[in-house]
Amino acid sequence: MTEIIRYILRFMAGGHLGDDISRFVGYTSDKYLFSEYKVVIIPSGFFDDGVYGSNKTEPKIPPESIEGVPFLFGSPQIEMVGDVIVVHADLVASAYFLLGRYEEILHRDLRDEHGRFPGIKSVQSRAGFIDRPVVDEYGRLIRMWLNQSGVKTEESTPFIAKINLTHDVDAPFSGRTWRNVARKILSGQNPIKAVFDKYTALELDPYYTFPWLLQQNAILQRSMGEDKCRSLLFFRSGGNAKEDKPHYNLRGKDIQALYALCKQYGATVGLHCSYQAGRNPSLILQEKLRLENAFGIKVTDNRNHFLASREPEDVEALELAGITDDFTAGYADVAGFRLGTSKPVRYINPVSRRLSSLTLHPLIIMDGTLGDPKYMNLTYDEAEEYCLRLINNIRKFCGELTLLWHNTSAIEYSGYLRNLYSEILRKMNQEK
Repeated sequence: MTEIIRYILRFMAGGHLGDDISRFVGYTSDKYLFSEYKVVIIPSGFFDDGVYGSNKTEPKIPPESIEGVPFLFGSPQIEMVGDVIVVHADLVASAYFLLGRYEEILHRDLRDEHGRFPGIKSVQSRAGFIDRPVVDEYGRLIRMWLNQSGVKTEESTPFIAKINLTHDVDAPFSGRTWRNVARKILSGQNPIKAVFDKYTALELDPYYTFPWLLQQNAILQRSMGEDKCRSLLFFRSGGNAKEDKPHYNLRGKDIQALYALCKQYGATVGLHCSYQAGRNPSLILQEKLRLENAFGIKVTDNRNHFLASREPEDVEALELAGITDDFTAGYADVAGFRLGTSKPVRYINPVSRRLSSLTLHPLIIMDGTLGDPKYMNLTYDEAEEYCLRLINNIRKFCGELTLLWHNTSAIEYSGYLRNLYSEILRKMNQEK
């Protein structure tokens, strides 16, 4: 656990301190060691044998706060011991709980119909801070206490460090295969129209909105710079579950045309790990190899289909398959900060208590989460206000914004999501 605790302290403190953080911030209840540090955080017992993994680690709801920031373990007491600031709020355990998705493992029995932990059941949602990156706020508190102790730290001018504009290639076309033609005819559509849809120009397919999406993205990329703003498309390459339909041919001319469009716009191609592979992680490697062979590229980015990152075994399999960056870490039913942070973070396995080399990029906003009646069920105005609030909270802490917009949400006259996407990008361009 020592490596993980040091990593969490470095992650929270950020800035120029780096490894020096261990010289200034201690995590101990041994009073004889206090004088070695400027700030001491008192452990709450969360990591103790007989406590860790038990219901004793259930945080109180509502949680207590320190300097207006909710924390999960310890008490809000702050005292001076000599010239050392001693903090009884266990920010390390609180951050670990959120960054490592600890409660999702503590409650493996709590899953939705797709095997996902429901965001509405999370501590962040129940306590009312799902819209705040509280781990980043813990870092600001630590830097404030260090400044008070004479260790100079600086807060950066608010800005968004990076924007990931992502699109999952789930149903790229509405009627480009004979299977789709048959499905349409069986559902009662005019057979001539169904066959016409198969042979019409790709750009006229109503689902093929990728050119519009990438054009929107390019406007923001040109303004911010491609090093700070990029497009990513995640392609499926397998899966036999019903949730993995419709299937598409990676070597077919239509998908190859989409891949050519990705190259034209400089978009990154990632793996969209199938629903079946989420259930059977041993399939992840072969899906990755199939995608790499179809496009002749190396793939290191992933997002699980249905956002179904269920258990540590899934994530460990991604690492073993050579995936270095994962973009799944968001809740399907509520937008916000699933990991409690707006920043990329190394995966912490709460079962093995191992610090992984895999980097998780928090997914902050998914299109379908906002307006779906079974999820947040927001109106356009409510969705825009909520999205801009999340984005502003990312900006405060110089974090990273990851958006997920599906091509089917960019169909004209299909609801407010197309207009919302362009408006969000327009306002970010104004406020960059």
